[in-house]
Amino acid sequence: KYSVPVLFDMKLNTIVNNESSEIIKMLNSEFNNFAKHPDVDLNPDVLQDEMARVDEWIYPTINNGVYRCGFAKSQEAYDEAIDELTDSFDRLEALLGERRFLCGDKFTLSDVRLFVTLLRFDPVYIVYFKTDTRSVAHSPNILNYCREVYQMPGVKQTVDMKQIKSHYFTSHPDLNKYSIIPRGSDFEALLSEPHNRSEL
Repeated sequence: KYSVPVLFDMKLNTIVNNESSEIIKMLNSEFNNFAKHPDVDLNPDVLQDEMARVDEWIYPTINNGVYRCGFAKSQEAYDEAIDELTDSFDRLEALLGERRFLCGDKFTLSDVRLFVTLLRFDPVYIVYFKTDTRSVAHSPNILNYCREVYQMPGVKQTVDMKQIKSHYFTSHPDLNKYSIIPRGSDFEALLSEPHNRSEL
């Protein structure tokens, strides 16, 4: 059984941490001596309270909400998870109609955590995890937000949609016995279209 993500110390041959919310903070500041852009701080002290506020509802209902839907063992569990996800998706759409990023004008770790979920939402989660009450493609503010993040320097190069889909659709025999990978639409082409987020 594998656990990802994991931060591994190759000198001491040991796991340092396998909690994504902690690793992402470490990557923000603990390796600045090796960073190309050590001045970039996605976890600013001045936004800690606001980041905590948005993470408090986004993580359980969207980031983890997609998994609660996908791996629900009963209709009741699924219904509860999809209701919460749907409500939070609508809340997010409204929030991103007023703010450029989750905490205002500055891109933060909260945005990183949200984007990686939204990136997978339409191509994977809608089909695989049955999160079909909402979509990024039909949520104008969320879509434009995703476009801005995707088009930031260096982000597009980290996205391998073929690998993302291959991983999800072939990793769980209980959900996809024959490992069929749906073709879907070209979501990355949609993310490459112009956005107007700078107007906020």
